[in-house]
Amino acid sequence: MKKRSVNLNTNKNTNHSLNLIRYGVILFLLGLITGFIIPIMQNPRMGLSSHLEGVLNGILLIVFGLIWPKLTLSEKLNKYGYSFLLFGTFANWFTVLLAGFWGAGSEMMPIASAGMSGTILQEIIIKLGLVSLSLSMIFACIIILLGLKGNHAK
Repeated sequence: MKKRSVNLNTNKNTNHSLNLIRYGVILFLLGLITGFIIPIMQNPRMGLSSHLEGVLNGILLIVFGLIWPKLTLSEKLNKYGYSFLLFGTFANWFTVLLAGFWGAGSEMMPIASAGMSGTILQEIIIKLGLVSLSLSMIFACIIILLGLKGNHAK
């Protein structure tokens, strides 16, 4: 009997692909549910932004999940890209959701905040969330572009 060799990177890509799709559907659902609770938020305009972030980032995760098996990445880049995507998309929805409930975010999101400001701590939390998720998504996109180029498997 011949032993079949298993390409761990391919299995990891497949697992990450299915997980990204699964988490994408979860985030899409969270975005839909957020739409129902907009009226009880201190800043409904920010609540609408959170609703849209959840729905659109859910779709983004599903799309990236579908292309994930086509990426050629080292195990390390595969793990980092996957982690950056999950953190960035969920942090995007959650940070804006917090801003909607707190009536915060005037410094980083002046239009969506409609001039509302939270406490200093709330504004710092929103700022840290937005900066970290933005960097995370930039890194994820760079890694995905490298994986689509196809010369980084190790």
